Amino acid sequence: MTAEYSAHHLQVLEGLEAVRKRPGMYIGSTDSRGLMHCLWEIIDNSVDEALGGYGDRIEIVLHRDGSVEVRDRARGIPVDVEPRTGLSGVEVVFTKLHAGGKFGGGSYAASGGLHGVGASVVNALSERLDVEVDRGGKTYAMSFHRGEPGVFAGPEPTSAFSPFEKSSELRVTGRAPKGATGTRIRYWADQQIFTKDAAFSLEELEQRARQTAFLVPGLELVIRDERAGDDTEINEASFRYDGGISEFAEYLATDPAITDTWRLSGDGTFTETVPVLQESGAMVPTEVERTCHVDIALRWGTGYETKQRSFVNIIATPKGGTHQAGFEAGLMKTIRAQVEQNARRLKVGNDKLDKDDILAGLTAVLTVRLPEPQFEGQTKEVLGTPAVRQIVTNVVNRELGARFSSTKRDDKSQTALLLEKVVSEMKARISARTHKETQRRKNALESSSLPTKLADCRTSDVNATELFIVEGDSALGTAKLARNSEYQALLPIRGKILNVQKASIADMLGNAECAAIIQVIGAGSGRSFDLDLARYGKVILMSDADVDGAHIRTLLLTLFFRYMRPLIEAGRVFAAVPPLHRVVVMNPGSKPNDVIYTYSEKELHGLLSKLSKAGKRWQEPIQRYKGLGEMDADQLATTTMDRAGRTLRRVRMEDAEAAASVFELLMGNEVAPRKEFIIDASARLDRERIDA
Repeated sequence: MTAEYSAHHLQVLEGLEAVRKRPGMYIGSTDSRGLMHCLWEIIDNSVDEALGGYGDRIEIVLHRDGSVEVRDRARGIPVDVEPRTGLSGVEVVFTKLHAGGKFGGGSYAASGGLHGVGASVVNALSERLDVEVDRGGKTYAMSFHRGEPGVFAGPEPTSAFSPFEKSSELRVTGRAPKGATGTRIRYWADQQIFTKDAAFSLEELEQRARQTAFLVPGLELVIRDERAGDDTEINEASFRYDGGISEFAEYLATDPAITDTWRLSGDGTFTETVPVLQESGAMVPTEVERTCHVDIALRWGTGYETKQRSFVNIIATPKGGTHQAGFEAGLMKTIRAQVEQNARRLKVGNDKLDKDDILAGLTAVLTVRLPEPQFEGQTKEVLGTPAVRQIVTNVVNRELGARFSSTKRDDKSQTALLLEKVVSEMKARISARTHKETQRRKNALESSSLPTKLADCRTSDVNATELFIVEGDSALGTAKLARNSEYQALLPIRGKILNVQKASIADMLGNAECAAIIQVIGAGSGRSFDLDLARYGKVILMSDADVDGAHIRTLLLTLFFRYMRPLIEAGRVFAAVPPLHRVVVMNPGSKPNDVIYTYSEKELHGLLSKLSKAGKRWQEPIQRYKGLGEMDADQLATTTMDRAGRTLRRVRMEDAEAAASVFELLMGNEVAPRKEFIIDASARLDRERIDA
């Protein structure tokens, strides 16, 4: 630091230097998230071409050397000379910020690339980038090193590099098949920029490819992961959906349907004033007319969760924006009007619908397409174009209103069911609010309303308390002796609870075991669940270490996932880890024997091998615990319940989602996927694991 501060202290970053100096400004971060953002920028350029009707296949290849390649069959990047810069179109796209064909020049009616920095930013943050273009019967190629064009001596990013000195050259490397056009881009992310643990996520890539295939019907996206090793381990997945966003909504929905998947579509026009660059170099405000196309797929199910996905020119807007606000406003206006018209039949009274009542059980995919949309920042997470809100609202009002006034039998029955569901959600919300206002947390002396089989704890400090949900009365007896009654409560359940995956809310609440769990936790269920009212700081599922125990744990997880999800999101649901084996190591003389617990067959065999090498003996037979009731109180306390020595597995949100997905497959209403799963998985079955 110096007191002197003059113009020579100022630094001007030219060209791509600014990107390398402040990469977070352009890609958000330099970890795996930023690495994936770079890949999206390249893929989205190919998708924009497919959106315009050019090309129907995009390939993404994750190579063994850490590079990634994107191939398409679109028009190909222009190879002729751009008159202002005197550079080829390829070099302009990859070296000049804010340069591209998506600034209203007529090349794209609607696109996701808006700022002209995508490809050039990826180039600036790559140790090496190679691009090949097929156009006019020729294959053109160009290479870059950290954004600078030149020639590499070899195929590796570390090969000797010679930058162009006087003028750059777009090389002709071969002949392309007649009529073939397209672009192939391969790049190596710069290790000087990205963190060491940054890596491409195959799961995230497949999720994004699936989403894009839904949004652009007829487009096939192929992903090849060659990073594993030899050719036999190459992982390839292909995504293509001709049904578009209707299929997307059906894919996202998990609950039984009340309505079919409805499509609402329409157009609207608006004018906006934008600065237009004149030949003189001045920016002149000009009023232009825009057309916005709206396409929505939505359906209501029996559940209470809301799943909304919104997109602008196939770019996801996870934080919404004016299009999503217009969609929700249109739903509110239309359905409120329908409920008022049918108020006597639905027995509404003077109560008013809330937005959450209408969105409960809704699965919707909202897409809008318009030229030059206004986003907040390069990451494009929020749409800001004001006029889109009213256009979307008008489309929803018109199309959804037509569905309610339809004379078709299916439409009439489905809209009637929808209104009944919305009104029942409203009544449930009002009832829950009334109950919440009058409810007070019961202390130990006021717990007469709680189930009699609950063995409650004495402390009223929620942060310190633990509720163990145990399997069966036999385990309960042992657990009562093993627990610390000051802060550990016990609730036994009788065998396998109701499969709430395909049961109605009424059936769930009518089931004694499910109702007891909800009542004991004391925070309600579904949308009315209030985490602040939960009576225990931890909920621990303690079941036997066998197949039935795993089944019961899955049933319980499904109950928590569907009706008490905030507990899981807050990390307050755990699974106890009881041991499988008890090994008594015999010591010579009068020295007491050592007791070692193991938690898997692999761990047991490793322990026995280690003891054998050390020349130690153990008692035979080794005790194998098939149930919690086989332990005495001291053993259960030491291994499973005592905070000093136990192990707990925290149930994370992704664990619960996986459990619900598997349970829907194995125990849901759809038989065909279950049959297919059994047939496919039969070849992987280890027959020796069957206990028969």
